Amino acid sequence: MGDPEPERNISGGETGGGEEHAFDPGTAGTRAEAVVDALGGLYWQKSYGGRDGFECLVRTILSQNTSDKASQPAHDALVDRYGGGDLVAALAEADQQELAETISAAGLYNQKSERIIAIAEGVREEYGGETGFDTFVKDGEPSEVRDRLLAFNGVGPKTADCVLLFAGGRGGVFPVDTHVHRIARRMGLAPADADHEEVREHLEAAVPAEKCGFGHTAMIQFGREYCSARKPACLDDPDACPLADHCDQIGVYPASGEVVDPAEASD
Repeated sequence: MGDPEPERNISGGETGGGEEHAFDPGTAGTRAEAVVDALGGLYWQKSYGGRDGFECLVRTILSQNTSDKASQPAHDALVDRYGGGDLVAALAEADQQELAETISAAGLYNQKSERIIAIAEGVREEYGGETGFDTFVKDGEPSEVRDRLLAFNGVGPKTADCVLLFAGGRGGVFPVDTHVHRIARRMGLAPADADHEEVREHLEAAVPAEKCGFGHTAMIQFGREYCSARKPACLDDPDACPLADHCDQIGVYPASGEVVDPAEASD
């Protein structure tokens, strides 16, 4: 097994979240599965689930448009101030300016605080509080849970899918953030002009359900370490990328040193 999952990241918990699981890397039926298997060998193979549904939702909202390094302190400060009881009730009744100050490390704190309070009010009204919402996330029909999450202002597909994965423990969910969106298209696992939802559909169709979770987290780590937006490791040295044999290098031109979004790549 490769490098351990970072102790604090979007999957939640001081150990990174999830439990170690081993999957046979010799049975890949698609290119996307082969890539995920390679990522599992490079980093980790895990199954996720078990996080508190509402806290996971809040944690993921805080992570929007910022890094884990910035959003984690905001999450910790929020839990320190409002945790200890029913987080839904505490945030539904929170003063917006006080909440904004509490989560200021995450950026866009005024917008995020308003949205978190509004969502907390909606969750309290519909599900009675933290326990009822957590039951819905874990036991409800996945498509119904996803649709309901998406109906909340400020919750997009990636946020909804992270809640389904890290709280609900749902198999076959492959959240697509900027790293996954870039890498899947650059490698040729999805059409070069595919949007986030189209990339998700391609990955979820090609990767076995039990491998989607660690495929998501490990691909993010790969994007941070090797396949960055502007300076992928292969740009100067093809051998510097451990997944070079799996990649179509869409939009990456080592000869000229140019890197463009895959959707803008020339034929």
